[in-house]
Amino acid sequence: MKKILLMSVGLLLVACSGSEPTQNTQPTVAEADVAVSENADATAPHDFFDGSWGDNDAAAILDKTMRLHLAFDDAQLTEGERAAVTELLAAGARLHSLYLNQRHPQSRAAEQALQSAPERQALNELFWIMKGPIATTLDNQRQAFLNVDAEAPARNVYPHGVEREGMDAFLEDHPETRDDLLHLRAVVRTASDENKSAAIAVLDARPTLDVLHPGLRENIAKADTYFALPYSVAYADDIFYVHDRLIAAAAHVEDDDIAFARFLRLRARDFLADDYDGGDAAWVTGEFSGNLNAQIGSYETYDDALYGVKSFFSLSLWQRDKAKSDELAAAIADIQTIEDALPYGATKKVRSGIPVGVYNVVADFGQSRGTNTATILPNEGHLSRQYGRTILIRSNILTNAQIYEESKRAFVAATATSHHDDFATEGNFYRTLWHEVGHYLGPDQTSAGGDIDAALQDTADLMEEMKADLVSLFAAPRLHEAGYYSDAQLRAIYAAGIRRVLQKNIPRRAQAYQTMQLIQWNWFLDKGLLRFEDGVLAIDYDLYPETIASLLSEILALQYAGDRDTANAFVDQWTQWDDAVHGVIAEKMKAAEGSRFRLVTYEALE
Repeated sequence: MKKILLMSVGLLLVACSGSEPTQNTQPTVAEADVAVSENADATAPHDFFDGSWGDNDAAAILDKTMRLHLAFDDAQLTEGERAAVTELLAAGARLHSLYLNQRHPQSRAAEQALQSAPERQALNELFWIMKGPIATTLDNQRQAFLNVDAEAPARNVYPHGVEREGMDAFLEDHPETRDDLLHLRAVVRTASDENKSAAIAVLDARPTLDVLHPGLRENIAKADTYFALPYSVAYADDIFYVHDRLIAAAAHVEDDDIAFARFLRLRARDFLADDYDGGDAAWVTGEFSGNLNAQIGSYETYDDALYGVKSFFSLSLWQRDKAKSDELAAAIADIQTIEDALPYGATKKVRSGIPVGVYNVVADFGQSRGTNTATILPNEGHLSRQYGRTILIRSNILTNAQIYEESKRAFVAATATSHHDDFATEGNFYRTLWHEVGHYLGPDQTSAGGDIDAALQDTADLMEEMKADLVSLFAAPRLHEAGYYSDAQLRAIYAAGIRRVLQKNIPRRAQAYQTMQLIQWNWFLDKGLLRFEDGVLAIDYDLYPETIASLLSEILALQYAGDRDTANAFVDQWTQWDDAVHGVIAEKMKAAEGSRFRLVTYEALE
C-alpha cells in the first residue's frame, strides 16, 4: 500500500497559486483575500488562546468522539491517477481552508495560531472535528472554544452584523437587487469605498474574471448600500489555485479516463465563471471509465443560517467499487413506477438508468468532511431537469462497523426489546440509497414554475431532506412486493427509518436534518406508528405505509406550493418537544452512547 504524502492530520492546508502543489500549503492571511473581506481585520494581532477552553472543557467533547481512520490503497490506480490524486488532494485542502473562511471570518487566522501551537492538541482536534472555532456542545449549543467572535447567522458570506429583518427590508425596497444578492455563489458586501475599490482591483488584476462577469464592474461602481461579489472575485487567490490544480489533474488522467478529464477541465472553468452548467453536465452524463470520481465545488447551503441560499465549498475524492456500482445500477434501473405512485398531483417523467456509483472515500474537505453516507448532485433545478443527477454511495462509511454499532446502541436503548433484532447494517444501506434516489423524485418546481429553493429559502433544505427520507420509506414496500427486498430487509429498512428520527437533544431551528427528523418523530407518534410505553418506543410496523404516505403527501404539497410562511407554520406545529416522551428517550440514548462526535482522518493525507 502506497501513501500519498501531502499534509499532516494537524490541518496543513494549501498555499498560493503555482504549477506544483507544495508541502507548505497553508495560505497566509494576506493571501486569503483579506482585501475584499469586511468582516474581520485578519491582519491585526490577536491572542486566540486568551480565555480559550482548557483540556477539561475540551475533554467533555473529545471523550464522546469516535475516531475513524479511512484507509487508502492506491494499488489499483494507474500512474496517472495517482498523480491526479495528489493534485486533487491539494485542491481539496485549499477548498477546506476557504470553507473555514466562509463559515467564520476569523477561522483562517485561528487555524494558523493552532498550527503554531501543536502542544494544544485538544484544541487542534476540536478545530478539526468542528470545522472551525465554534463547537457544538453536548447539549446542542454553539460555543466558541477559542477567543473569536460569536457565531452569527450571516457567517462570513454576508456583511458583519447584518440581520434578516434589515436585509428583508432592503430587498423589499430594492427588488432589482434580489437575484444578485441572493445568488448561490456570491458574497454580499457593503458598498463602502474601500470594499468597492478592493473588488475593482481584483478585476483589474484578473482580466479573465472581468470577461466572465460582464456588467459586474458597473454594478459595483453604482452600488450605494450592498453589492454582490461572485465567489471567483471574492476568493480570487483560492479559486485560481484550485483551477490550476484541476487542470493539472485532468492532464494526468487524460489517457486513462478522458470523460473524467473533461469534467475536471470544465469544473476548473466553472470556478472562474461561478456557474456549474458545463461541469455538472459532464459529471452527470459522463461515462467515467477509470477508478476515480470527485465532488468539487460549492453546492450545499446548510451553513447559511440567514437565508439558506449561499453554497459552501467542498471536495470529496472517491475510489470506485466497480462490482458494487454495477449491481446497484441494475437494481434501480427503472424508478418511474415510484415517481408515478407518489402522493401528489404533478408527477413527472424521470430518467431511468440514473447514474449511481459505489465508492470508498479517499478524503473529504470543506462542507463534506465528516461521515456523510451518500451524495446526490447537482441541486439546481434547471440542471437536474436538463441533465439529471448523479448518486454516489460511500461504502466505507455506510458499512463501517464502529458507526453501525454506535447507531445500534441508540436503537436498542430507545425501543422495546422485541424490536432490537430488527436493526441491521443492510437496512441503513438501502434506506440511504433510496434517500438519495428520493431527491430525484417529486416536484422540481413550484406550482408557479419557480425554483423551490428560492421560494422556501431557509426552509428548503429541511423540506427536501425530509422528502427524500420519506420517499425512501415509501418505496420500500413497493420494492418488497417486486421481490427486490426480503421480509427481513424490509423490516431492517423500517427499523433504520425509526432510528433516523430519534434525537438526543432539542434541535436548533438552523439544523435542517435534526429538525426534519423531529417532525417525523412527532408525526409517527401522532399516527400511532410509534407508541411510548414503559419508557421506550413500540413500533407498529403495520401502520408504516399509511403513516409515511400521509406525511409525504404533506411535504410534497408544501414544496409544490412554494409558500415559505405556510412551510414554516408546518415546521412550528410539528417540532414540539415533550420532556416526558422525547426527553426520556433522549436520556436513554445518551446513557447508552459510546460517542456522539466523529473525528475522521485519512490515510491519503498522512
